[in-house]
Amino acid sequence: ASSPDEEWPEAEKAEKLARGAALKWASGVFYRPEKLEGLGQYRSRETQRNSSIQSRLKSTVQSYLEGVGVGLEQLQSAAQEVQSVCQDLGAARWALLDSADRFQGLQQMRALMAEHVQLASVVQVLPQLFSVHEVFSHTLQLLRGQQLLEAHAELMMMEHLRDDILSQLHLRGLSSAQATVLSYFSGLQVLNESLAKQLWDIVGSSLRLVREDPVLFVTAVRIIEREEKIDDTLLLEATFLPPGRPKGWRQKFYHIVQETITGDHFHATRVDTEGPGLARHLAALQKDIVYELRVVKDLMVQCVPPHYNILSICTATYHQALSSHLQDILREDLDKQALFLLLEWALRVYHSPEMMAHPDLLPEVDVSALGPLMSPELVEQTERKYVVKVKASVLEWMQRTLEVEFKEWFREEEPEMDHQGFFQSALPIIVMQMLNENIQVASLITDSLQQKVYNMALEELEAFLGRLREALVQCGKEHQKDRTIPKYYVSYLLAMLNNNLALSSSVSSLHPDAARREVPTSLQAALDRMQKKACQLLLEELLLDLQPLCLQLPSHKWLSGSQLVSSMCEVIDKYAKDFSRVRKPIFTLLLTESELLVASQYLRALMQKKMVCKSKEERGQLCHRLLQDATQLRELFCGLGLDQSQQSLEAVFALRELICLKDPALLSLEVLGFITKYPDVSDEHISTLLDLRGDVSREVRHLVLEMMVQHPQVLPEGYRPIFSTILVPAPQLPFCLRKGKCA
Repeated sequence: ASSPDEEWPEAEKAEKLARGAALKWASGVFYRPEKLEGLGQYRSRETQRNSSIQSRLKSTVQSYLEGVGVGLEQLQSAAQEVQSVCQDLGAARWALLDSADRFQGLQQMRALMAEHVQLASVVQVLPQLFSVHEVFSHTLQLLRGQQLLEAHAELMMMEHLRDDILSQLHLRGLSSAQATVLSYFSGLQVLNESLAKQLWDIVGSSLRLVREDPVLFVTAVRIIEREEKIDDTLLLEATFLPPGRPKGWRQKFYHIVQETITGDHFHATRVDTEGPGLARHLAALQKDIVYELRVVKDLMVQCVPPHYNILSICTATYHQALSSHLQDILREDLDKQALFLLLEWALRVYHSPEMMAHPDLLPEVDVSALGPLMSPELVEQTERKYVVKVKASVLEWMQRTLEVEFKEWFREEEPEMDHQGFFQSALPIIVMQMLNENIQVASLITDSLQQKVYNMALEELEAFLGRLREALVQCGKEHQKDRTIPKYYVSYLLAMLNNNLALSSSVSSLHPDAARREVPTSLQAALDRMQKKACQLLLEELLLDLQPLCLQLPSHKWLSGSQLVSSMCEVIDKYAKDFSRVRKPIFTLLLTESELLVASQYLRALMQKKMVCKSKEERGQLCHRLLQDATQLRELFCGLGLDQSQQSLEAVFALRELICLKDPALLSLEVLGFITKYPDVSDEHISTLLDLRGDVSREVRHLVLEMMVQHPQVLPEGYRPIFSTILVPAPQLPFCLRKGKCA
């Protein structure tokens, strides 16, 4: 047998540890000599404690041993009982096997019992089943008498009976019997349809009934709510859904309300899209919608449950129906008045206190969350259509105005004058008033429409100025054929210049933004072209009167002191008096251009090679005549208000210096100064002037022309050409005999 230490090595290890700990403790306690006196007491105390521990251990072990004994006894008893139960179960098994045949008889009894239960339930509902057709008839009478609540109560009772029977058949899988039941209760469908028809007729007349007979409308709503609760209950159970369920009568209620609103106002008759007819239609819609929404807000809301949100639904229905209705109208070919009415009504009137922001509707009615009545794309498209229509109207009106103006040019009386005595006509006032009115009308809708109409107005005004210019050209052609037609040709040209000036000063006032009232470049160019053409026609008229006089220049008769230039001054003075009928900027321009015309015609006459001075005396006479003529013309224009520094007649004085030069050898220097002052003069001009002197040798001529080649001139900025418009006649070729040499 093995020792206890071999069986329990942990005990040996524990004893060693205990001994070591005790030794360590004892050495620490009894290290000092004075502590050794208490060793006996310590030994006796430790002995007593060991005895107490051993006694407690013994009692604990004894109690454990007693518990183990009791447990063994209980296990033995349980084993005996289990053996007994196994014997009983075996006996019961054999007994069950012996009685299996008897259980088949119990199954038949259970089936008979189930049939008995079904028959019992059928017997219970037989009285109700027998009374079904009678109830159908009674319910139908109630419906005809508009006793809707009572009729609906009986209808619900019949449906409940039918649904219970169908539910039981469904649970038992008797689908063939369900068809029989449905055919037996087929009258329910007729009653349902009859009741629904009356309900929808009532809902369709709801706006009238809530004012006259709200009880009938409330009854219809109560029936609808009953059916909704039944639908909700059946859908929640989701075990068996009877035929015809869910009815969805609340959604049908909303649908009927919406159909009534749209049908009464938007689908009844064809809308008259002409201006007055459309205005009446929109006014009627505005009045009816406000009135009906007030009825819904004040009366109908109190007749339906709050969760119906009937006011919001009616408001949204009106909004959507109106939006579709306006789109339908806009598909027609509308005139500008109708387009304006629709834009104004949709963008201004609809949201104003006169309609959807009516004090009686606020704050409950709010269309801001429903979106715009017309989408931004539709508004943009409608605005473009409106601008096209306005453009066509403006074009027609302007054309008619131009035709009237053209006829007035041929009248036998002068144009009218303003209080300052300037010629004018009503054309600028008519045109600007028409354009400004269209721009102001567009401003009542949107800023974008106003800007579109403004841009269109400028384009049409520019085109009108082009047609007006063409009319002036046509009038000028008629005048060229017969200068007596029109009789007051010059006066009406002057009136056109004043009109053009009035248009130019009025264009800026058309711009909607006062801070950006500049005239567009293209329009200013059209105004300038118009002014230039009228001035050109006036100067051509002046030229026609001056040309017969200029043709007599130069000549010996003229040298001898004729009144030729005096006659020219009379013509110029006459035209200057006419020019005084235009406002100062144009008057100054006409005076300046007239002076340039006179100077160029005078110089052109001198360069036609009609005369060559044959002697020193003739050159002296020519210089004297040039001085007198130029001085007389200069004084005339100075007297008319044209400053000497602005006159081109100085070229005549400079030309005179070339002719009066006594020493031809100095001509190169004199010509150099002349071409420096007048850089547009050509060598042909100088050559002609040298011919006019009659004393210039070939060498001097060659020297002068060579000097001009060596000193090419460039036109400075702002220089007014005078010689470049004067053509010098080509030199005549010498006559040659055949087979001979040219002279």
